[in-house]
Amino acid sequence: MQITDYITVNRVVAEMESTTKPEALAELAKLVANGRSPAVQDQLVQVLAARERLASTGIGEEIAIPHGKLDAVGTLVVGVGRSLQGVDFESVDGKPTRLFFVLVAPENSTGIHLKALARISRLCKEPDFRSRLLAADNAEEMYRILCQEDGRFSGR
Repeated sequence: MQITDYITVNRVVAEMESTTKPEALAELAKLVANGRSPAVQDQLVQVLAARERLASTGIGEEIAIPHGKLDAVGTLVVGVGRSLQGVDFESVDGKPTRLFFVLVAPENSTGIHLKALARISRLCKEPDFRSRLLAADNAEEMYRILCQEDGRFSGR
């Protein structure tokens, strides 16, 4: 599985405006909604927030992977956001979250949903990858870095 099969440069935000967890979830929902109706965006916020109520998706090392399932998306969608100042996302290490990988899949897509989560987790374990994303000048550069790293791990 390649994450870059499910993300485009227009689903990468280099400077998120959010300063709180609820704001970040709304901004990320809008990012993956990508032109869908406001009703779908609202549903996405509800899905992501419901998942966060179970346990924070802030996995530490300044990373969060909010995710959920919603049939209205039709297929797996992935987005990446970066917060320059960091957001208190109730991360397991207590540090502010600066990199967000959001993914949403249809209800019946458990396999691809889990594969995408595993792939993103593997990518994020690389300190150099995280550093390069945080240092990127813009969304286009962030997308290029993601494509390079995802390609490096192809077949694994």
